[in-house]
Amino acid sequence: MTLAYTSAHKELHYVDRAGWLRAAVLGANDGIVSVSSLIVGVAAADPSPTAVLVAGAAGLAAGAMSMAAGEYVSVSSQSDVERADIAREKQALIDTPEAEEAELASIYESRGLSPATAALVARELTAKDALAAHTRDELGLSEVHAANPLQAAFASGVTFTVAAAVPLAAALLAPAAQIIPAVVITTLASLAALGAIGAAAGGAPKLPATARVLFWGAAAMAITAGVGWVFGVSV
Repeated sequence: MTLAYTSAHKELHYVDRAGWLRAAVLGANDGIVSVSSLIVGVAAADPSPTAVLVAGAAGLAAGAMSMAAGEYVSVSSQSDVERADIAREKQALIDTPEAEEAELASIYESRGLSPATAALVARELTAKDALAAHTRDELGLSEVHAANPLQAAFASGVTFTVAAAVPLAAALLAPAAQIIPAVVITTLASLAALGAIGAAAGGAPKLPATARVLFWGAAAMAITAGVGWVFGVSV
């Protein structure tokens, strides 16, 4: 089944990056925020390099594996649902082809085509590749948006590891008394960069994406500080 097409003119689109970009941004954001928050909490109780290194390294390793496994399992579930729907549609085309063609025509009619034109389009697309037409127009699936578990797991795991290494490096390089402010500043700078890079990779405006990532990252850090305060630890 082929759902690809050749455009009549050149256009720059980024929608084909949506799958791996979502996983990459999620992994990087979680790597920065979770490991930096962990380091802040540990450093508040014991700012020794050994304690910070152990906590940060453990958080990095566990988080990377968790993100990769979580992405693989969740996207695999999505892929299973997609395949099951396509299989049901394939069987329906065998059992009730006329009804399926009429259904396709009704979809095109609801999008603004006249009944005669909708019926003609449905008939011609059915003759060319009925399953592809129903997969695209009835189920809303395409090769561009198809779930790819391995791609999502790899993107999420790698970006988590790289991003989590940034606050960990900042903590190890900073003096013991300056670990918390160094990690907080590095985290916020890294989140701003992540927002801008993610927006650039997706062809989206940089300012809203950067502000969004910064806001939620700062909120996570603030909650960490609040938990420390509640338990009597100044962070």
